[in-house]
Amino acid sequence: MKKRKLVITQTISQAHYQSIQEIIPDWDIITGKDSSIWENHILDAEIIAGWRKSMAQQCLLEESKLRWVQSWSAGVNSLPLEELAARAIVLTSANGVHAYPISETIFALMLALTRKIHTYVRNQMTHTWHHSNLSLEMHKKTIGIIGVGAIGKETAKIAKAFGMRVIGLRHSGKPEDYVDEMYKSEQLNTILPQCDYVVVTLPLTKETYHLFGPQQFHLMKPSAFLINIGRGEVISEKHLIQALQEQKIAGAGLDVFETEPLSKTSPLWTLENVIITPHTAGSTEHYDKRVIEDIFIPNLRDYVKGAIPRINLVDYVKGY
Repeated sequence: MKKRKLVITQTISQAHYQSIQEIIPDWDIITGKDSSIWENHILDAEIIAGWRKSMAQQCLLEESKLRWVQSWSAGVNSLPLEELAARAIVLTSANGVHAYPISETIFALMLALTRKIHTYVRNQMTHTWHHSNLSLEMHKKTIGIIGVGAIGKETAKIAKAFGMRVIGLRHSGKPEDYVDEMYKSEQLNTILPQCDYVVVTLPLTKETYHLFGPQQFHLMKPSAFLINIGRGEVISEKHLIQALQEQKIAGAGLDVFETEPLSKTSPLWTLENVIITPHTAGSTEHYDKRVIEDIFIPNLRDYVKGAIPRINLVDYVKGY
C-alpha cells in the first residue's frame, strides 16, 4: 500500500521538517523549491503546500489524490479556484503572514510621501541642497483602510500611535479595534472625500476588479495620498496615472500593478509624486516560519484528525 504523500514546494528547515514528520510519521514528505524534486509526486500528493501553476494539469485529473492545498501566498486569485472547488479540494491561504512587514511598508510609504523623503533621495543623487517645499505632517490626519483584514488591523493599530482618525471598510462592516468608524464595501464613495490617506489592502475578486476608477479619484481630496499594497488590478492604472498627472490626488505609493513587472515605459516610473516598490511589501525574514508554524502545522493537526483545516480557509464563493 502506497504511503500518503505531502509535497512542500519550499526549502524548509530541518526543525520544521521534524515537526511536520511528528504529526504524519507514516507519510512521504517531499520538500524543496526545485520542481525536479517534486514534479513526479504531484499526481499522488494528498496535500500540497505551495501551489505552482504547472501543477494544475495533474492536480485536476480524475486520478489525482489531492485533497488540500496550502497556498504560500495570501492572495489566491492566481489559482484555478473554480476547478479546485468543483473537486471539493480544501484551500487555505497564508493570510496574516504579511501583517507586520506590509504594515511597515504602508507607513514607510506614507511617511516618505508626507515628509518628501523620496524627493530628498533624488536630490541627494544630484548633490542638490533644496527645501523642496516640505510642509505636511501625518499626525491627526484621517486614514481610510480599504479592506480591514490582518494587514488592515495592524495598520489601524499603528495609525493610532500617530493620533490618526481611522476609517475602515470591510465586506461585513463589523467593528474592529483601533478603527473609529467602519463602513461596508458599498460605502466606499462615502468615505473617500474624508481621507487624507487611502490605503488599499484588498484581495482581487470579481467585485474588487477596477474598484478604483475615475469616479473614485474625483472623490478623493487633491491633497490625499493613495497607497496600494493589495492587488494592482483593484485600481484602473490608466485612470490612476491620469489622476496623478492632473494632480487630482497628491501622490501614490505603489507596491502592486496591473501587469508585473511594471513596464519600463510606464509613466509611473517618472512621476515625481509616486514611489514604486516591486511587489516586495510582504517580504520578511520570518515568512516561512509564520506560514509553517502559525498556519500549516495547526491546520495539519486538524486534517489528520479528520477535521477541515480552520485557519485561513478560503471561501470559494467570496474568492478569499
